[in-house]
Amino acid sequence: MGTKKAREMIKGKRVTVVGYLKSAIDIAAECAEANDTDHPCTMVVRTKHWIIPDYFAWGIHISLLYLNRFAELLIHKPGEGFLLWIMATLLAPLRWLFSKFAESYYSIPMKKYDMVPDHSLFEALAACLVAIEPKGFYKRLEEGSIVLKKSKTFTFCKEGVLVEGESSPIKSDVVIFGTGFRGDQKIKDIFTSEYFRSIAVGDTSTTVPLYRECIHPKIPQLAVLGYSESIANLYTSELRAKWLAHFLDGGIRLPTVTAMQNDVLEWEKYMKRYAGRYFRRSCIGVLHIWYNDQLCRDMGCNPRRKKGFFADLFGIYGPGDYAELRPKED
Repeated sequence: MGTKKAREMIKGKRVTVVGYLKSAIDIAAECAEANDTDHPCTMVVRTKHWIIPDYFAWGIHISLLYLNRFAELLIHKPGEGFLLWIMATLLAPLRWLFSKFAESYYSIPMKKYDMVPDHSLFEALAACLVAIEPKGFYKRLEEGSIVLKKSKTFTFCKEGVLVEGESSPIKSDVVIFGTGFRGDQKIKDIFTSEYFRSIAVGDTSTTVPLYRECIHPKIPQLAVLGYSESIANLYTSELRAKWLAHFLDGGIRLPTVTAMQNDVLEWEKYMKRYAGRYFRRSCIGVLHIWYNDQLCRDMGCNPRRKKGFFADLFGIYGPGDYAELRPKED
């Protein structure tokens, strides 16, 4: 639906949005802008999330805390050696301190509405479950053009939506689900064979088994780009596309099936350790440099994208560092 038609659909309507993450808060903000306090937009919040105004906490850009090689030294990594394991173990309190520092700032507006999440900001970043506040979101909450209703479940009724703990329904003309989608199910639905459907995405106790977050060890003809998220999905997908193209050109030889499965398990341990209940999202957000290093080495490229020891250790890694990446020609 185009912007104009969507605006016409919600104009003058009592809209209820189910969800409280990226899509949901964007939709709610649009509804509030269209209808103001005349017809407040109600959000049914099942899980509290970190909705932050920007990437600055107490004047410090949080990329300095999470998006450089030093920050990754505080995290246990897939396939790490003994020295890196020791460093991650000893520096773990510093990682906790970084998270609490940022949380102390971002939680200020959330406390007013009892919306501070139960999980840490670090866990949210590790699961790619942090959303940037649409312009004026908290202002809309204060003025009443957006209303929050916390409820784990809801049901429909003739007048609209019933939520836990309230006898009166939320009167609604339109209900919009901003709850995301099941990416693993989309992968599974590619296949008609029951065997391939059973192995394509694993089960709910595992991550989706993709080597380098791209290729299924048991279905090497299947490459998936975009399921695993990162801090910036576009550039990560571009890097994966370059890696895949180099593989298809014969520039990369895949390890044995067993070696690929072991690598997948190493990444699964990392995701379960840091992303908690959201491990199945396969997010590489707080370990994107370590992951990109692996892709670079596979393609014969230098993974060190900055000049100088301190620049490489403390500098923020982002899309610009990989803009000129070219796989090594055989």
